[in-house]
Amino acid sequence: MMLVRLLREHLRPYRGAVYAIVALQLVQTMATLYLPSLNARIIDDGVAAGDTDEIMRLGGVMLAISFLQVICAIVAVYYGSRTAMAFGRDVRGRLFGHVQTFSAQEVGKFGAPTLITRTTNDVQQVQMVVLMTFTFMIMAPIMLIGGVVMALQEDAKLSSILLFAVPVLGVTVGLIVSRMVPYFRQMQKRIDAINRVLREQIAGVRVVRAFVREERESRRFGEANTALYTTSLRAGQLMALMFPVVMLVLNATSVGVLWFGSHRVDNGMPVGALTAFLSYIAYILMAVMMSTMMFVMVPRAMVSSDRITEVLDTTTTVHSPIKPVALPTGSDARPGLLELRDVEFRYPGAEAAVLRGVDLVAEPGRTTAIIGSTGSGKTTLLNLVPRLFDVTGGRVLLDGVDVRDLDPEDLWAQVGIVPQKPYLFSGTVRSNLEYGKPGASDDELWHALEVAQARSFVEALPEGLDAPISQGGTNVSGGQRQRLAIARVLVRRPHLYLFDDSFSALDYATDAALRRALVPETRDAAVLIVAQRVATIRHADAIVVLEEGAVVGVGTHAELLESNQTYQEIVYSQVSAEEAA
Repeated sequence: MMLVRLLREHLRPYRGAVYAIVALQLVQTMATLYLPSLNARIIDDGVAAGDTDEIMRLGGVMLAISFLQVICAIVAVYYGSRTAMAFGRDVRGRLFGHVQTFSAQEVGKFGAPTLITRTTNDVQQVQMVVLMTFTFMIMAPIMLIGGVVMALQEDAKLSSILLFAVPVLGVTVGLIVSRMVPYFRQMQKRIDAINRVLREQIAGVRVVRAFVREERESRRFGEANTALYTTSLRAGQLMALMFPVVMLVLNATSVGVLWFGSHRVDNGMPVGALTAFLSYIAYILMAVMMSTMMFVMVPRAMVSSDRITEVLDTTTTVHSPIKPVALPTGSDARPGLLELRDVEFRYPGAEAAVLRGVDLVAEPGRTTAIIGSTGSGKTTLLNLVPRLFDVTGGRVLLDGVDVRDLDPEDLWAQVGIVPQKPYLFSGTVRSNLEYGKPGASDDELWHALEVAQARSFVEALPEGLDAPISQGGTNVSGGQRQRLAIARVLVRRPHLYLFDDSFSALDYATDAALRRALVPETRDAAVLIVAQRVATIRHADAIVVLEEGAVVGVGTHAELLESNQTYQEIVYSQVSAEEAA
């Protein structure tokens, strides 16, 4: 069972606390079970006999035991809560750390909404079961077994009522729980669906408003919300049914005990013994009620633990090498030299390869551009370099070493990438630029902004470098977001720059100025640019033309314009023949 496995793995560091909780719960429950017998002695030996001293003595013992019971309960609850919260923290941390190792392929397989739900809501469900276990589940079996033993000691014949009450209760609860599990599994999936719809609507709010689709999106959310409501209602109805059933059996059992107990009193059974027996019956059924509360929560936690374990058991397709190879140093080293040799990439289960037979060299001090029609594999090719994916054929070499043999930290230290959709984190301009180089000085930050043609608009902000940036950079324009993302990479000063259509939101003047400013900054580094706009790459040292995942031409702008039909079609679709020349 995945739930047991998850608990065993993540509660192991807290074994000492768990043992202490069990011991405290044991003492508390034994004290609780001993109190009815003392109460019976007060009635039979004190009240019935008129012995005030005995009443006072036994009453003092009861007070002392009650005080011990309270102390044990407080300490057990404290450590139980502390351990349960630590368990939740550890599972969330492990999930987050494991997801960080995923390649883009695994992230795409699960999707961001369900990964968020599994890290938050699903962990919370399991965490609550851990808390309830420490609060009730340890106490319940001790109280149940102890209550049965003590009841048998008081009157074995009267205890035969339990032979009917407990099985009826167990069968009823089991039937209800078995019906609840599918609903809980469905609930978690529908929470995923609501998160997905919300994420899309919040991220795409401008598109929704631009196309006046508020009503459509409201209907989408309404459908997802209603689906969750319906499933939750059915699960809630079953949960609500459980407690009346338990109370019905509890009250029926109490009535039976009073009915048959009255006849036993007529036949000589002490009144105190009957009182104690009633208390033990109440304890037994209370233990069953506590177990019932667990039965309500455990099915949902089982579903959540399955979903958590599914993520934890997913291994990334991008593995770190067991024995990393160091990058060469010394006079023979050429930091930033990138080579793709007969590279192929195929998505799992795909019939055709996205890239096939790709050969490419990007040398330090030179700008290499990649151009091609939409879907030709440009971005996929770029993603192979920092190992967002791994090649399924061929090799990607950095300074002569296969990137799969490099320590990931060494690889990423050499590479700076500006993705097709630049993303800024919530914080400030400074914190986003320092993402490229923690602790960078103000002079370094301003210099990077100047090269990226972003200094003017950052200086115009009242707070300058400390101006706030919202999540995703939604409070700046697309062009400003791209320039800040480029500045972030420039602060890093890597040996290999990867620009994935990173100039598309810039006007032609800013684009030209930025490319001119990049030349001295990247003189000792290799630059690989993916672009759709010919003007961005026409001055590159080498241009690679991709078509349907294969290289169909390599050369300068003039060479390709003269000899490559695919490049000619791309160029003439954007500019006239006179402008292209």
